Amino acid sequence: MTPGWPLWEVFVRSRNGLAHKHVGSVHAVDATMALTNARDVYTRRSEGTSIWVVPSAAITASDPADKDALFDPAGDKIYRHPTFYDIPADVKNI
Repeated sequence: MTPGWPLWEVFVRSRNGLAHKHVGSVHAVDATMALTNARDVYTRRSEGTSIWVVPSAAITASDPADKDALFDPAGDKIYRHPTFYDIPADVKNI
């Protein structure tokens, strides 16, 4: 790591229709360099159709200690569970 280079979080989408997934981090002076470094480190075998890089400092995360307050209220909303929906056979990625 070079001192002063910010940390960037890297997200890769493996195929169209799928979500981007966090794959790791890189250090870079700017977004262009972060994309280049992310491509070189995380897509060596041409896996991926899209890369996102986000400055780590721009990410706000919840505290694991707040899990109950954040996620328990959804437990009583059964309509949010996917068991109530029929998925068409031609839909490949859900």
